[in-house]
Amino acid sequence: MIGNHGSNFWTAFHRMSSRNIAATHGEYLNILLFEDKSVNNLVPASSGRAAFTISCAGYRLVDLVKELSATVSAAVRSHLVDVTHADRPDLSQQTPSNEPCLCVNGRLAPTHANLALLKEYLSRPVGWMATNDFGVLAAVVDGPQIDSISDGDFSTEAFRAAGCQTAPDESAQLDSIDQLHDLVRVQCASLGVNLEQRIVRGSYHEVADGVFSADPGFVPGAHVVTCTRNGPIVLESGCSIGPFSFLEGPVYLGSNCKVAEHSAIKDGVSAGTTCKLGGEIEATIIESFSNKQHHGFLGHSYLGSWINLGAGTCNSDLKNTYGKVNMQRSGQKIATGMQFVGCFIGDYAKTAINTSIFTGKTIGACSMVYGIAANDVVAFTNDARLLGKVTEIDPGVMIQTQARMFARRNVTQRECDKALIEAMFRLTADQRDGLVSEPLVF
Repeated sequence: MIGNHGSNFWTAFHRMSSRNIAATHGEYLNILLFEDKSVNNLVPASSGRAAFTISCAGYRLVDLVKELSATVSAAVRSHLVDVTHADRPDLSQQTPSNEPCLCVNGRLAPTHANLALLKEYLSRPVGWMATNDFGVLAAVVDGPQIDSISDGDFSTEAFRAAGCQTAPDESAQLDSIDQLHDLVRVQCASLGVNLEQRIVRGSYHEVADGVFSADPGFVPGAHVVTCTRNGPIVLESGCSIGPFSFLEGPVYLGSNCKVAEHSAIKDGVSAGTTCKLGGEIEATIIESFSNKQHHGFLGHSYLGSWINLGAGTCNSDLKNTYGKVNMQRSGQKIATGMQFVGCFIGDYAKTAINTSIFTGKTIGACSMVYGIAANDVVAFTNDARLLGKVTEIDPGVMIQTQARMFARRNVTQRECDKALIEAMFRLTADQRDGLVSEPLVF
């Protein structure tokens, strides 16, 4: 919610800085995507990727923002600099400091509603910012002031020191992902609308009622049932749907996704490229190259990349009391205000067969879970609490595992990929204090 500073503020604001971005730039607008300290609230989703590349509601923020300008730069946490530049060479490595810039928080929800607001905000004067309790969501900064905030301090105070004041328009709201559960909230609320916009803007063929494919000749397996009453089903090129499956929109499947036979994909599922899906999946985000292809339930959850859920792995997304779900963050209770909240799993994590994950739990990056996850699981751990064993995973083991996984998908392992695993290990070292670094032996 943008703060209210009274009716006289906006007039005074215009007198202080009569220029606006649209008049100054037109199509040459500079945009800076940035991460602030609140991005740590999104671990493990944000452990190995910049906030603006987290998938939600069928999009990533970086892709939507690119519609506003061809000149987009990024400021990310230090351990993500190399991999972000390698993955997104389209992003400029330096923000021009001679002209005004629209600064956009990477935690902004990637929705077309937010995109419409950002377009509207382009006509606002230099020295404006929109904030909430977690920080600055968007701001228009005068060019000479960019350097004063782009050194990593993107706090509200830093923007204020750069000449920005909170805009008074209380009716204008930007939706943001401030906590992990917001990923599920935005997914459920905005996937359908986002997909409608994707269909309009893309090149898709309606291969069945409400089912759109990038492949004009797409044919699903035998006896596949689709329901698009609550939203469309959008399939990118190379997708396959196994026989006797059920898909209920809104659903978005990235390129080369494979849905196994006898699967149920429903009520707001989106997946990145080259995912294997099976069993029952509901209201869930799955990043690229992850597998949940066997029987078992996954609901109201987020899965990072290169994850494999063993056969029979299930999670709970509803408390036995039917009450609102609370999560934990650094020993503090986080009230989600939501009845359905599943699990949030970091990149490269694995679960053994028949693993059960309790409601609202997080599983850290590069961890391996055996049996039951009744508590949050720390990154880089072999977690077999049911058998009384929890050990640390050496990052070298995960780098070897990464190489094998990449090879299976014809993906080249780069030095920045290996360095990212080493960095994630160092950044989470204090969470594993006292654990022995050795293989888990049963």
